[in-house]
Formats: sequence, C-alpha cells, structure tokens
Amino acid sequence: MILFEFCKQWIALGSLMALLSACAPSNVDSTISSPPAVASHATALSGSWLLVDTKADTLTVMNGNRPVESFRRIALGSSGAGIKDRRGDNKTPLGVFRVGWINEHSRFKTFIGLDYPNPDYAERALREHRIDALTYERIRAAWSKGRTPPQDTPLGGQIGIHGVGAGDPGIHSAGINWTSGCIALDNRQIDALKPWVKVGMRVEIR
Repeated sequence: MILFEFCKQWIALGSLMALLSACAPSNVDSTISSPPAVASHATALSGSWLLVDTKADTLTVMNGNRPVESFRRIALGSSGAGIKDRRGDNKTPLGVFRVGWINEHSRFKTFIGLDYPNPDYAERALREHRIDALTYERIRAAWSKGRTPPQDTPLGGQIGIHGVGAGDPGIHSAGINWTSGCIALDNRQIDALKPWVKVGMRVEIR
C-alpha cells in the first residue's frame, strides 16, 4: 500500500513537470515565431474587456462595469502573480495589456497572446538597469504603433491565456498554479471564452 501511494505521487509529480515544461516561454506556440501586429483598441468588442482576478482565481468577461461571464479555478504561473522581472521567473504579470494574437491550433487548444512586455514594464526595467535603452525603445515603439512588443527581451514574452490542451486535466483541476506565467483555463472554459475575444481587446490582470 505504501509503495502504491508513492507511485501515485510520483506519477502526479511527473504530470505536473510535463505541464510546466510544455508552458515554458521558449516553447509556447512555437508555430508563432513573430506575433502579428495587434489592432487598436477601436477594433475590440465595444465596451468588452477581460478582468483576471489573481486573488479570486477568476477570469471575467466584462461589458463596461458589468460582468457578463465568469470562469473560476484558473491557474497562474507557478510563482504566482506579481511584477514580472525577467524571463523564466514563472510569474504572471500584473497590469493592463491587449490581446496581441490568437492561435486556435495551439498545443494548449487555444492560445490568446498578450502584448507583454508593455511600456510600464519596460520603463521599470530600464530604471533598474535590467534592459538597455535600445531594448526599451523597441518595446515602446512597437506598443505605440499597435504592434506586439518584441518577445525576445530579458523581460520574457509569450504570455497569454490558454487551455490545458493535451496536458493532464487532473493537475489543473487540483488547483495547482502550473504555468510559466500564463493564465490557464480548462479546455471547456477556453472554448467558451474564445467567442468573446478579439485582437486588441483590453485585458486587466490584478
């Protein structure tokens, strides 16, 4: 019996490590080498935006100040949510972003890419000498033109909202924060969210 319980725990740990590896920033949606330009806010659904509450573990579709649909038991980065300092810190970044691209053929079923790093993160990193002036200017210029900022800086990239895909749904349903910084829903939830989402849509993570 002791051996059986140990094997179960070992298998669960292996499944978690596989999910973490699958969500690593360097591998997320490898079919997208250079995310396409984002549209301006005017192209988003009128009055619609996404609110991610990292304390309540919910993602809510909002219309103005009115909640329209809410998804519970979301998963965050394995280091939780906060100010993302660097690539590989496994944090889900707090802040206001836009939907940069949507990949409906992702290994995670659907991947909704966000335009992280935004100018706020770039300015902080420049002040703290974590990026140089040229990198800051690349991020600021891309964002001001409505394009997805470069995803290859020391601040990381490929942050988005996605499903579990072919991963182990048991890890997700157990309430474990298993991603490398993304926001994960189960596959049924990501299918229900997808019709609401448009490129350019506001996403607030708090």
